[in-house]
Amino acid sequence: MNELFDPLNLVLAAVALMVVWRLRSVLGQRTGTERPPIDPYAPPRRPNGSAPVETGGGKVLEFPSSKEEPVKKVEAEAEPKAPVWTGFAKAGSPLAAGFEKLAQADPGFSPREFLEGAKLAYEMIVEAFARGDKPALKNLLSKDVFDGFSKAIDARAQAGEKLDFQFVGFEKVDFMSVSLAGKRASIVVKFANQMISATHDKAGALIDGNPKEVRDITDIWTFERDVAQKDPNWRVVATETQA
Repeated sequence: MNELFDPLNLVLAAVALMVVWRLRSVLGQRTGTERPPIDPYAPPRRPNGSAPVETGGGKVLEFPSSKEEPVKKVEAEAEPKAPVWTGFAKAGSPLAAGFEKLAQADPGFSPREFLEGAKLAYEMIVEAFARGDKPALKNLLSKDVFDGFSKAIDARAQAGEKLDFQFVGFEKVDFMSVSLAGKRASIVVKFANQMISATHDKAGALIDGNPKEVRDITDIWTFERDVAQKDPNWRVVATETQA
């Protein structure tokens, strides 16, 4: 008998076909949409299937999915700008009104910066006057004030007098008034300061002041500037010393 048709072989073949059919009915066929094998070392995936990003140190940074609401940026509301006179005048006062009028004519004006410049100019002027330095005074003073300072320097020199001077410092510096007439801005400042002053004659004798005494001096100076001009410098147009 031919071994191919041996009854035992036929029985085994029938059993093999039955097993294959059962496996196909349980597992199904590959369609190309099957999930890939699970990698136990891969970081967990998001529910929407997007992959997280490894940042190192075992931490995972997840990007938001396209279905999530975008993060809204909240823009900080711009705070209203404080009035130009804030910290230097009372609301509704003539001084505050003067500041506002000047700021309209000269948007770059700053009371704080002006006051610092005025203090520096005051110190430079009184020291230049004490040592008789006319060139240093010329660009800081109006013609009338310069002429007055210049005559006092000349008179001191002709008499052979010597002025010993030391500026100690400011105690208080305040705005007194701010005004605008046309394009001519005018600011009056009160300087309360301390200094040491002593005048000696040509023989060396003390004729005024005290070289060892600190004196309290209060000066009221008026500064002016044409805001229509490009020159940003203010000049002293009037000086007054209070007793």
